This record gives sequence, structure tokens and C-alpha cells, in this order.
Amino acid sequence: MNTDQPIFRALADPTRRDILLMLRDTDMTITQVASNFDMTRAAVKKHLTVLSDGGLITVRANGREKYNALNPNAFTPIRDWLSFFDAFWDDRLSTLKTLIEKDST
Repeated sequence: MNTDQPIFRALADPTRRDILLMLRDTDMTITQVASNFDMTRAAVKKHLTVLSDGGLITVRANGREKYNALNPNAFTPIRDWLSFFDAFWDDRLSTLKTLIEKDST
């Protein structure tokens, strides 16, 4: 089983990606996040739960409020996964360049 699946599930939804962008600047409560969307607070809470389950955000209590914060370290598996494809395409493009240069001589 792929242990990174919750991370990719969390990133699959555009609303959750928007929430991550908002949290890059400041920690926010559910109410603060919800004020940026045309959906219920409960719906936003579900999105935050998926992000938390994926490890992309952390939640900390401060009195009665719970603050959601971006967890930048959680993006390492994503970067690692994408780097494979960078190397794959670098190899392919290098091969193509070599073939083109060989044909043009």
C-alpha cells in the first residue's frame, strides 16, 4: 500500500489546494478559512480534516480556538515523487536532442 496516498488525496481537490495557499501566509481558524468560500463551515471542516489526515496541515488549540497551520515538511514525499518524473523527462529530452543533432549532421 502506498503510504503517500492520503497526501495525494488531499491535494486532489482544488478547494483544498486553495486552503493550503491561504495557510502559507498565516495560521487560520475554521471560521477564517470558511469566510473565503461559499460553503458551510461544516464543509470547510471536512476539507481541513482531509488535509490534516494527509499531514499537510497541523491543528493546534489556543483556548477555545483551533488554528490550522501549513506543514511544509509534509510536501517532501510529493517533491520526491515528482523528481522521478523530472529525471525521466530529462533523460527523454536528452535522448531526443542527441538524435536531432545526429540527424542534422
